Amino acid sequence: MQLPPKVTDRAFDRLAEIGAGDQGQALRIAVEGGGCSGFQYDIRLDEPGADDLVLERDGQKVVVDAVSLPFLSNATIDFSDELIGARFVIENPNAASSCGCGTSFSI
Repeated sequence: MQLPPKVTDRAFDRLAEIGAGDQGQALRIAVEGGGCSGFQYDIRLDEPGADDLVLERDGQKVVVDAVSLPFLSNATIDFSDELIGARFVIENPNAASSCGCGTSFSI
């Protein structure tokens, strides 16, 4: 059974800080072939599509397309602000392994 991804309060708060919802945009999380481990995440601001899963809180949206959804089942989308940089991160229980950069994984 596929469970939808979860989005942390920290990720929604960051979207509100940058005003994504005010501009009609959402954080798109997609999975594509490539990267050093076989799959890679594409994380960007984009307009929601008709077939996207939309996760929303207080006008802020995170969207996942139907093709990427099985790869992100039960994943957690978070925002990390550390000394080395700030970025959206994905904790994916479906990933068997990932590379050091955290944007590439295998299943």
